[in-house]
Amino acid sequence: MANRRSRTFVRKPEHNYQLNKYISAPKIRLVGDNLEQLSEDVGIKIEPDVYNTRQAIEWAESVGLDLVVISPKANPPVARIIDFKKFLYQKKKKEKEIKAKTQKTVIKEIRFGPNTDDHDFEFKLRHAYRFLEEGAKVKAYVHFRGRTIVFKDRGELLLLKFLKELEEVGAAEALPKMEGRRMIVIISPKKKKK
Repeated sequence: MANRRSRTFVRKPEHNYQLNKYISAPKIRLVGDNLEQLSEDVGIKIEPDVYNTRQAIEWAESVGLDLVVISPKANPPVARIIDFKKFLYQKKKKEKEIKAKTQKTVIKEIRFGPNTDDHDFEFKLRHAYRFLEEGAKVKAYVHFRGRTIVFKDRGELLLLKFLKELEEVGAAEALPKMEGRRMIVIISPKKKKK
């Protein structure tokens, strides 16, 4: 038996658009800003209106473009005659620009014990100050090991002192709270004035 290749259309996950002969609707609403140019190339006056799908596919093929359904749930579906590969490229480019503009939040952790001495406190304070100036959030916590859990008040005082020292570069999102054996506070950097 001969090995026959299937000619069925497989949708790629990167695009969920109906193209050309794979459009199932008998009529489509044709829209777009290139209809005047298309009219000149085809030789027929084409305006935004409802057309027979086969006719629109013939127009698209005659100028080397694709008929693409952009709104399949409309009645009739809305379609455009465009260069589909260029359309996908521009869509990916826009998504990449949007992704680049979104700011990624970095969280740096600083750990204390309930009996942290002044030297360690100052050392960790300098690090936190630098992190906040760089625009990262700081998650400071006091970890209670074993019987040190009875010194919750010391841990809270330590974190409040830490917040007080950092108030010019950062602000706490909430007051210190217990999570298991840790008392945690998250400090966000303050917006820099331009």
